[in-house]
Amino acid sequence: MLDLWYGLVNTLLPFQWVEYTFMKNALLAVLLATPLFGILSTMVVSSRMAFFSDSLGHGAFTGIAIGTLVGGISPLWGIILFSVTFAILITIIKNTSKTSPDTIIGVFASTAVALGLVIMSFGGGFNKFSSFLIGDLLSIAPSEILMLLGIFVGIILLWVFIFNKLLIISINPSLAASRGINTLLIEILFASALAVVVAMTIHWVGLLIINSLLVLPAAAARNITNNVKQYHFVSVGFAVLSGVTGLILSYYLNTATGSTIVLISAMLYFATFTIRGRFLG
Repeated sequence: MLDLWYGLVNTLLPFQWVEYTFMKNALLAVLLATPLFGILSTMVVSSRMAFFSDSLGHGAFTGIAIGTLVGGISPLWGIILFSVTFAILITIIKNTSKTSPDTIIGVFASTAVALGLVIMSFGGGFNKFSSFLIGDLLSIAPSEILMLLGIFVGIILLWVFIFNKLLIISINPSLAASRGINTLLIEILFASALAVVVAMTIHWVGLLIINSLLVLPAAAARNITNNVKQYHFVSVGFAVLSGVTGLILSYYLNTATGSTIVLISAMLYFATFTIRGRFLG
């Protein structure tokens, strides 16, 4: 499959960097990951879950340490397993407790960061984890691309199944429950999808800015769209545009790829914020 992709890139793109395999791998990863950020961010923004999505980065931080600490488990699988567990626990407690959701999320996030720091600093080994803070998209391996492809397909299928139910829950949870929707299950599925995407991409994008990609595409799209269909398509379009543009610019400017992508997303947000009256007026 990758040989076919390499051939297409070599044939269709007139850029000098296509001769480098790591750039072709990074471009494919961007084309697979950014639509997922675009789709999921629509519900993150609509449901005011930016703080929750940020906490998933904190959970992934601890997952990195646990995956390395426990023999036989790769850091990636440690991140995924811990992040999904972390997301499910927050969702369950948030839905069954009378405590403010922000407070619950804050408790979990701060605990995860503290635990991660303790594990990572044990024996003076923190430096070897520092790359996860900034990320390195250009280091993606072919095996990780194949895994990302599987996640892409899985998230799209899940989204088809839960989107309408999730939309009703975000508007009126009581109405959703009255229609027989298992609100807790749907929220757990959505939280798990977020956790998997964050866990899979955090070592390419970086812990410090991963949440930006779950907020900025939809925030920018919301400035200039009038309905749900437009909102989704524009959010995905902005995410892909930011990803591809950021990747190419980072190559020529010799800057961190993840940060460059986020800066492009931020510029799109401020641009749409400035002109939003023309679209919504």
